[in-house]
Amino acid sequence: MKSFIAFLAATLLAGAVHAATPNPDATQIKAAHDLMAAMQAEKMMRMTAGMSQYASPAQRKEVMDKVINLQPELVYTRLATPIAKLMSTETLTEMTKFYQSSYGKRVLHDTYNSGAQLYPTVPKPTADEQAELKKPAYIKADKEFKANEQAIHHETFVLLKSIINGK
Repeated sequence: MKSFIAFLAATLLAGAVHAATPNPDATQIKAAHDLMAAMQAEKMMRMTAGMSQYASPAQRKEVMDKVINLQPELVYTRLATPIAKLMSTETLTEMTKFYQSSYGKRVLHDTYNSGAQLYPTVPKPTADEQAELKKPAYIKADKEFKANEQAIHHETFVLLKSIINGK
Protein backbone atom coordinates (compact mmCIF):
# COMPACT_ATOMS: atom_id res chain seq x y z
CA MET A 1 0.00 0.00 0.00
CA LYS A 2 2.82 2.42 0.88
CA SER A 3 4.53 1.76 -2.44
CA PHE A 4 1.28 2.42 -4.30
CA ILE A 5 0.88 5.74 -2.50
CA ALA A 6 4.51 6.63 -3.25
CA PHE A 7 3.98 5.72 -6.92
CA LEU A 8 0.80 7.79 -7.07
CA ALA A 9 2.52 10.76 -5.45
CA ALA A 10 5.49 10.48 -7.81
CA THR A 11 3.18 10.23 -10.80
CA LEU A 12 1.23 13.29 -9.73
CA LEU A 13 4.44 15.16 -9.01
CA ALA A 14 5.85 14.19 -12.39
CA GLY A 15 2.61 15.32 -13.98
CA ALA A 16 2.86 18.67 -12.23
CA VAL A 17 6.43 19.15 -13.41
CA HIS A 18 5.44 17.87 -16.84
CA ALA A 19 2.66 20.45 -17.08
CA ALA A 20 5.11 23.22 -16.16
CA THR A 21 6.83 23.07 -19.57
CA PRO A 22 4.23 21.96 -22.12
CA ASN A 23 6.05 23.42 -25.13
CA PRO A 24 9.82 23.24 -24.77
CA ASP A 25 11.88 25.41 -27.09
CA ALA A 26 14.65 24.21 -29.41
CA THR A 27 17.36 24.96 -26.83
CA GLN A 28 15.62 22.85 -24.21
CA ILE A 29 15.07 19.97 -26.67
CA LYS A 30 18.75 20.12 -27.69
CA ALA A 31 19.76 20.05 -24.00
CA ALA A 32 17.52 17.01 -23.44
CA HIS A 33 19.02 15.32 -26.51
CA ASP A 34 22.52 15.95 -25.17
CA LEU A 35 21.53 14.54 -21.78
CA MET A 36 20.12 11.39 -23.38
CA ALA A 37 23.37 10.97 -25.31
CA ALA A 38 25.46 11.52 -22.16
CA MET A 39 23.29 9.01 -20.27
CA GLN A 40 23.62 6.48 -23.10
CA ALA A 41 19.82 6.21 -23.26
CA GLU A 42 20.03 3.30 -25.71
CA LYS A 43 21.31 1.21 -22.81
CA MET A 44 18.42 2.41 -20.67
CA MET A 45 16.10 1.20 -23.46
CA ARG A 46 17.76 -2.22 -23.38
CA MET A 47 17.37 -2.39 -19.61
CA THR A 48 13.70 -1.44 -19.89
CA ALA A 49 13.13 -4.08 -22.56
CA GLY A 50 15.01 -6.67 -20.54
CA MET A 51 13.01 -6.00 -17.38
CA SER A 52 9.65 -6.10 -19.17
CA GLN A 53 7.45 -9.18 -19.15
CA TYR A 54 6.57 -11.02 -22.35
CA ALA A 55 4.02 -13.66 -23.31
CA SER A 56 6.71 -16.01 -24.62
CA PRO A 57 10.46 -16.35 -25.02
CA ALA A 58 10.01 -15.82 -28.76
CA GLN A 59 8.31 -12.47 -28.17
CA ARG A 60 11.11 -11.47 -25.77
CA LYS A 61 13.73 -12.34 -28.39
CA GLU A 62 11.86 -10.41 -31.08
CA VAL A 63 11.67 -7.28 -28.89
CA MET A 64 15.28 -7.54 -27.77
CA ASP A 65 16.41 -7.91 -31.40
CA LYS A 66 14.53 -4.71 -32.30
CA VAL A 67 15.98 -2.80 -29.36
CA ILE A 68 19.55 -4.00 -29.91
CA ASN A 69 19.37 -2.95 -33.57
CA LEU A 70 18.15 0.59 -32.76
CA GLN A 71 20.45 3.41 -33.69
CA PRO A 72 21.38 5.34 -30.52
CA GLU A 73 20.64 8.66 -32.26
CA LEU A 74 17.03 7.56 -32.84
CA VAL A 75 16.60 6.92 -29.12
CA TYR A 76 18.10 10.30 -28.18
CA THR A 77 15.96 12.16 -30.70
CA ARG A 78 12.70 10.41 -29.82
CA LEU A 79 13.22 10.89 -26.07
CA ALA A 80 14.42 14.52 -26.29
CA THR A 81 11.04 16.24 -26.55
CA PRO A 82 9.23 14.34 -23.77
CA ILE A 83 12.27 14.68 -21.48
CA ALA A 84 12.59 18.40 -22.28
CA LYS A 85 9.04 18.85 -20.98
CA LEU A 86 10.06 17.41 -17.62
CA MET A 87 13.04 19.55 -16.62
CA SER A 88 14.52 23.01 -16.99
CA THR A 89 17.28 23.73 -19.49
CA GLU A 90 19.64 24.43 -16.59
CA THR A 91 19.00 21.01 -15.07
CA LEU A 92 19.38 19.26 -18.43
CA THR A 93 22.69 21.06 -19.06
CA GLU A 94 24.06 20.45 -15.54
CA MET A 95 23.15 16.75 -15.61
CA THR A 96 24.73 16.39 -19.06
CA LYS A 97 27.92 17.85 -17.62
CA PHE A 98 27.69 15.40 -14.71
CA TYR A 99 27.24 12.32 -16.92
CA GLN A 100 30.13 13.43 -19.13
CA SER A 101 32.46 13.70 -16.13
CA SER A 102 34.69 10.81 -15.11
CA TYR A 103 32.57 10.18 -12.00
CA GLY A 104 29.31 10.33 -13.98
CA LYS A 105 30.72 7.80 -16.45
CA ARG A 106 31.58 5.45 -13.57
CA VAL A 107 28.03 5.83 -12.21
CA LEU A 108 26.62 4.98 -15.64
CA HIS A 109 28.97 2.02 -16.00
CA ASP A 110 27.81 0.64 -12.65
CA THR A 111 24.17 1.29 -13.55
CA TYR A 112 24.29 -0.51 -16.88
CA ASN A 113 26.87 -3.20 -16.15
CA SER A 114 26.23 -4.35 -12.60
CA GLY A 115 24.18 -7.38 -11.74
CA ALA A 116 20.90 -7.21 -9.90
CA GLN A 117 21.35 -5.67 -6.46
CA LEU A 118 18.97 -5.34 -3.54
CA TYR A 119 20.67 -2.09 -2.53
CA PRO A 120 22.42 -0.51 -5.52
CA THR A 121 25.77 1.03 -4.75
CA VAL A 122 27.42 4.04 -6.31
CA PRO A 123 31.15 4.43 -6.82
CA LYS A 124 33.07 6.53 -4.30
CA PRO A 125 33.96 9.96 -5.72
CA THR A 126 37.45 11.40 -5.46
CA ALA A 127 38.04 14.63 -3.50
CA ASP A 128 37.83 16.73 -6.69
CA GLU A 129 34.63 14.94 -7.74
CA GLN A 130 33.14 15.49 -4.26
CA ALA A 131 33.82 19.20 -4.61
CA GLU A 132 31.94 19.23 -7.94
CA LEU A 133 29.02 17.35 -6.37
CA LYS A 134 28.71 20.00 -3.65
CA LYS A 135 28.23 22.92 -6.04
CA PRO A 136 24.79 24.55 -5.69
CA ALA A 137 24.01 24.26 -9.41
CA TYR A 138 24.61 20.50 -9.34
CA ILE A 139 22.68 20.01 -6.10
CA LYS A 140 19.66 21.84 -7.52
CA ALA A 141 19.86 19.96 -10.84
CA ASP A 142 20.29 16.59 -9.13
CA LYS A 143 17.24 17.22 -6.98
CA GLU A 144 15.09 18.10 -10.02
CA PHE A 145 16.52 15.15 -11.96
CA LYS A 146 15.75 12.68 -9.16
CA ALA A 147 12.22 14.06 -8.85
CA ASN A 148 11.73 13.26 -12.55
CA GLU A 149 13.68 9.99 -12.75
CA GLN A 150 10.56 7.84 -12.66
CA ALA A 151 8.99 9.96 -15.41
CA ILE A 152 12.14 9.50 -17.53
CA HIS A 153 11.85 5.73 -17.16
CA HIS A 154 8.16 5.99 -18.05
CA GLU A 155 9.00 7.91 -21.24
CA THR A 156 11.57 5.24 -22.08
CA PHE A 157 8.89 2.57 -21.66
CA VAL A 158 6.46 4.58 -23.84
CA LEU A 159 9.14 4.79 -26.54
CA LEU A 160 9.80 1.05 -26.21
CA LYS A 161 6.11 0.31 -26.73
CA SER A 162 5.95 2.51 -29.83
CA ILE A 163 9.06 0.83 -31.29
CA ILE A 164 7.60 -2.62 -30.60
CA ASN A 165 4.41 -1.56 -32.37
CA GLY A 166 6.43 -0.33 -35.34
CA LYS A 167 5.81 3.40 -34.94
